[in-house]
Formats: sequence, C-alpha cells, structure tokens
Amino acid sequence: MRKMFSFMITSADGYHADPGQALDWQTIDEEFSRFALAQLREADTLVFGRVTYELMAAFWPTPAGEESDPDVAKAMNTTPKIVISRTLPQATWAGTQIISNHAEEELARLKQRPGKDIVIPGSSTLTAGLLHTGLLDELRILVNPVILGQGRSLFAGAGKTSLKLLKTQQFTSGNVLLYYQPITR
Repeated sequence: MRKMFSFMITSADGYHADPGQALDWQTIDEEFSRFALAQLREADTLVFGRVTYELMAAFWPTPAGEESDPDVAKAMNTTPKIVISRTLPQATWAGTQIISNHAEEELARLKQRPGKDIVIPGSSTLTAGLLHTGLLDELRILVNPVILGQGRSLFAGAGKTSLKLLKTQQFTSGNVLLYYQPITR
C-alpha cells in the first residue's frame, strides 16, 4: 500500500500563515530546495485543498515559478494532482483532477493502487480533516526559527491528536523537520 503524508511549514509558535497570509517569513534556501525536490520525487500524486491548490496553481506554472526553482517547478507541474473541493468549478493547472464528493473513500482507493507515495503539500485544513481517518501515515512539519505571534493555526479544528515522533532533520538555516505518525484510535 502507498504511503500518504502531509508536509507543512510552520512558525515556531504554530502558525502556517501570518495574519495577512504572507509567507515571506519562511526560510527557503538552496538546502530547502534540494530537500523539497527529493521529497517531491518520493511521490507520484499531489493532493491539495482548494485554497492551497489555487495558490500553487497561480505560481508554479508561471514564468516566476519556473525562474524561482526550475527543478521544483517541473516536478510540481508534471506530477498528477488532485484537489479536494466542493466549490472549485474547474481545474486550470494541467494534470489536475477534482474530487468533490466522497473524498475519504477516493483517497483510500488511491492508496490501494500501485505507485509511489502521495503527498499533501500544505493544505492545513485538509490535513486537519484527515488526521482521524487513518489515511495519513505521516506528518512532516518543518518548523521555521521565527515567532509570528499571530496568524493561522497549523491544525485549527483538528481536535486532540496523539503523534509518535519518527525522526528529525535539522537544516543549517535553523529549520527543523519533524516526522510524526498520527496515532488513530
């Protein structure tokens, strides 16, 4: 069975976006870009919630996205994508399928198919909603060495969830990547 994991970036105080939705506080450097590309190569399917999908679709297929990191842009643009949304009328990013109903069942079927891992890059609301379904095998949380003081909480609405620490990875920038397994009961 394929593994499904979520990858999210957070501040040290647990916010994935500042109050204005800006992401300029994130430490993105060459080391992170190499990691991001290696992580994308672990997967053959990307799954997004609508909000993250719209942000990614507005950036990666553009000249600005391709200039920012050509290898990551290529991986993002060529990897098949699924967006979970009841409100998105159509997907404009090439290689995207919309799932608007029975998302948990569709994702469970996807995990049963042969292939590489399935990654949810970002999409905190989707991740929070999937925590108690047993579908998520791993959470990868990149903690940036910054305190925002306020913003959008990483797992708002998730409810209490126990996690088992699998491993950690430290970056020279001060970022720390935490690998967790959600404990579902």
